[in-house]
Amino acid sequence: MSKPQSVGSPSKIGAVARATAGNFLEMFDFFLAGLFADAIGHAFFATGSEFVDTVLAFLVFWLGALMRPLGAIYLGAYVDSVGRRKGLIATLTIMAAGTVIIAATPSSATIGVAASIIFVLGRLLQGFSAGVELGGVSVYLAEIAPPGMKGFVTSFQSASQQIAVLAGALIGYSVKRAMPAEQVLAWGWRIPFVIGCLIVPMIFILRRSLQETPEFLARKHHPRPAEIYRAVAANLPIVLQGMFMVMLTTVSFYFITVYTPDFGKTLHLSATDALLVTVAVAIANFFWLPVGGATSDRVGRQPVLLAMATLFLVSSYPAISWLAAEPSFGKLVAVQMLFSFCYGVYNGAMVAALTEVVPAEVRASCFALAYSLAAALFGAATPGLSKLLIQRFGHAAPAVWLSFAAACSIGAVLSLYRRRAVLRQPA
Repeated sequence: MSKPQSVGSPSKIGAVARATAGNFLEMFDFFLAGLFADAIGHAFFATGSEFVDTVLAFLVFWLGALMRPLGAIYLGAYVDSVGRRKGLIATLTIMAAGTVIIAATPSSATIGVAASIIFVLGRLLQGFSAGVELGGVSVYLAEIAPPGMKGFVTSFQSASQQIAVLAGALIGYSVKRAMPAEQVLAWGWRIPFVIGCLIVPMIFILRRSLQETPEFLARKHHPRPAEIYRAVAANLPIVLQGMFMVMLTTVSFYFITVYTPDFGKTLHLSATDALLVTVAVAIANFFWLPVGGATSDRVGRQPVLLAMATLFLVSSYPAISWLAAEPSFGKLVAVQMLFSFCYGVYNGAMVAALTEVVPAEVRASCFALAYSLAAALFGAATPGLSKLLIQRFGHAAPAVWLSFAAACSIGAVLSLYRRRAVLRQPA
């Protein structure tokens, strides 16, 4: 019998890199949608109001996220039925198609309302594929992780997204520095999306070289889609509790990454300052995610999750109120670094926790559906909702949304782990 490979072995590192490559493309596009929301809204809607154009762009961003649960159901069943490797290749194909559509579609000034329709179609395709991309990658990493290192290994699913945020922020910064604002608004915003299209072939090559997980191959029965749908329906209470456990992850992530450029603008900080903060957040996230995963491997998932969610709950309003009172670059950095710590450690533990609380035979489907529902209903709504809350109630208003997400996640964690304790008791 061959000796299990350590996580540091070249083959394990390569498997992690190949599996998470598609995550990079997903988050690269999602972050760019937030970074260039004003330009995208101007290109595809052109209402004459910058505020309305930006809100519409964020609305389409959210509509795409609403496709994620649908993708989780159908593509998740595909992953649980035919395997992790084939499923991840399929999701990458659909995601790449959506990226190309957004990059290549002419503006509404050229083809009229058709531009808006095609743009929405591209975003819906991205959302459909994203429905299981993250779940499929997380399950793949969980199933190849060495014993006692599941939290650490699965944390690199989210860590790959931070590389995408960092790359998107640096490319966006370069575009905005190199071109006049009028050119960025007219066509310069497309450059990062074209770059995303150009890296698709390399990601396909990496994905095609993936090996199927030993755990999936060892199963004697691989359920058909109809069986999977019934099993997911039977486990819907667990999925919904998992959704609320994920809620803090999605809300905090979209707030500290996708919404940061627009939040900085709302606080009357320069675009350069906001992008620099985003770069700092991505680097900090990349550090804290594996720290959170590794810590949960040592002390358990529940203590880490509860500690970070509680810190988020009690600190969100004081921190954002302090920032809003006298906005500055230094204060924005400090607040987002605090939130990055909470998000990174929480999510580092949460991904592994979610793979453990859902049933193994439908792990990809249940994980993907729980995560997708959280992203669709809560996370992707955060940029647009934050903008509307600020307009109505002031700059500190998004803190209420962040605190609410933390409270919901605390309740879900307590409920899920109480259920696990009951199930483990002898009959």
